[in-house]
Amino acid sequence: MGLDLITKYFNGLTDVQISQYEALYDLYSDWNSKINVISRRDIENLYEHHVLHSLAIANVLKFREGTSIIDVGTGGGFPAIPLAIMFPECQFTLIDSTGKKLKVADAVAEAIGLSNTETHHARIEEIKTKHDFVISRAAMDMQTLVSLTRKNVARKGKNALPNGLICLKGGEIGNEIAPFRKSITVHNLSDWFEEEFFKTKKAIYMPL
Repeated sequence: MGLDLITKYFNGLTDVQISQYEALYDLYSDWNSKINVISRRDIENLYEHHVLHSLAIANVLKFREGTSIIDVGTGGGFPAIPLAIMFPECQFTLIDSTGKKLKVADAVAEAIGLSNTETHHARIEEIKTKHDFVISRAAMDMQTLVSLTRKNVARKGKNALPNGLICLKGGEIGNEIAPFRKSITVHNLSDWFEEEFFKTKKAIYMPL
């Protein structure tokens, strides 16, 4: 399934947003043949396993205009690029320690006309800027992610949830989240998306 999988769950997309989402398959397929940012066997599942998965964060929180978001370990642009399409009035900063993957993210963003993304080839330890939210998709374990990104979260918020971390995880995460159990909210993606892929997937929100 392709674009129809996105429109199945997200209504009210503009013509521009629909055309941007539609363009992602050809762009990522082409770039993935040169720089491996998605498993080559998985490119056929781009919309389910990568685009819709990224957009689960939009179900955790509808970012308000002017929100600043930093994506840690973005790779080729997930979850930031699908979210940047969804929230064109927000600013997304994409961080990765592998420069060639960011080349893909930059090329895709430019090709679809995104003006609200910027990339930085760096480790999160080197980044000092403040943002409303940190997002991440299985980039590292929770304890490391929290300790490395707490410094990057601005104190004053503008959204329905306090500023903090929203990350996507899969599989058994009980031990990983145990130290934070009192402060986190865990969402089962299967509550939102009916596809089999999402049965073990979770979105975690934690104020920082």
